[in-house]
Amino acid sequence: MKVILTQDTPNLGALGDVVTVKDGYARNFLIHNGTAILFNSQNQKIIEEKKKKDELQVKKRKEDAQVVAQKLSGVSCTIAVKVIEDDRLFGSVSPEMVQKALEPEGIIVDKKDIHIEEPIKKLGVYQIPIKLHPEVTASCKVWVVKE
Repeated sequence: MKVILTQDTPNLGALGDVVTVKDGYARNFLIHNGTAILFNSQNQKIIEEKKKKDELQVKKRKEDAQVVAQKLSGVSCTIAVKVIEDDRLFGSVSPEMVQKALEPEGIIVDKKDIHIEEPIKKLGVYQIPIKLHPEVTASCKVWVVKE
């Protein structure tokens, strides 16, 4: 039976692909779960329109991420922390702290997108990478100072 995939499916294909599968698999699993629809010209047109719409949404998200990346390139934020002897931090700087420091600058990012490679445990200036989109990564300058 020929079906058109309505979403990316592992080991089978991507959105809009026309695949041939066994009748039972198509009826009982793919069509039942909404992963595929029967192949005909009308359904093929619907899937092509959906694919174009999805591509536009992905493009818009990427453009929005690039705008935020440009804002981030000119921003530096300051995080005040408690220190113990030898100017070492009491704890370390977390992605959540960086997220809260960026909010007053008007930049809202998810803390999961902030990647701190090594724990920040000393005072100083650090470049923190922030992944805004799978293809767009920005860097933010963070000043860690005494409270």
